[in-house]
Amino acid sequence: MTSPSYVFAPPAIPTVPVAGSAELFPIHRIYCVGRNYAEHAREMGHDPSREPPFFFQKNPDGVLPPGSDFPYPPATRDVHFEIELVVGLSAGGFDIAAERALDLVFGYAVGLDMTRRDLQGEAKKLGRPWEVGKAFESSAPCSAIAPAIRIGHPGTGRIWLEVNGAVRQDGDLDQMIWKVPEVIAYLSRLFTLRSGDLIFTGTPAGVNAVVRGDLLHGGVEGVGELELGVV
Repeated sequence: MTSPSYVFAPPAIPTVPVAGSAELFPIHRIYCVGRNYAEHAREMGHDPSREPPFFFQKNPDGVLPPGSDFPYPPATRDVHFEIELVVGLSAGGFDIAAERALDLVFGYAVGLDMTRRDLQGEAKKLGRPWEVGKAFESSAPCSAIAPAIRIGHPGTGRIWLEVNGAVRQDGDLDQMIWKVPEVIAYLSRLFTLRSGDLIFTGTPAGVNAVVRGDLLHGGVEGVGELELGVV
């Protein structure tokens, strides 16, 4: 069999490291759950009743691996942080039952859904998609993925973020409106999930803006921590 001939060199596969290993986790897609913590829903001006979850995507090459600083993006004056538990899948499928959803999970990481809030807000007012606010370069900082075989499947535990040493977000995973198995099951009825998918599972209350020079340090209990500067 002959090798394919490309008109130019294909881009590298986006990856994040696996904690405690030299191996890399190859990224297929990045899905994000919107307003999955009640207090965050309220602070964004929405009713946190248990309506069906909704999703948006970030580009796989928008991941910012650990050890990298976050470059303040163009075309905005209002970039917000959102600390999140990230789920990494090692298997996929369509219409997956919640009872077996965790069988698909390779592991968990700490992520930041960085958001150009002014552009997202304008898109909302006009009824337009959110990509300009959510899917820009380096918009998905992510820690190394801790394998579930080592840490289990966290359903409770502190999720927090400090900015310049001051706590800005402080919640618990048990505050998620839709739990991880439910998120995977619902998402799999909309898309065929695959190994390499990352799912950002929502953020607790306290989101706010960053400026150049800020230092962000956050974590999820039992999973890991993430630290980066805004440059």
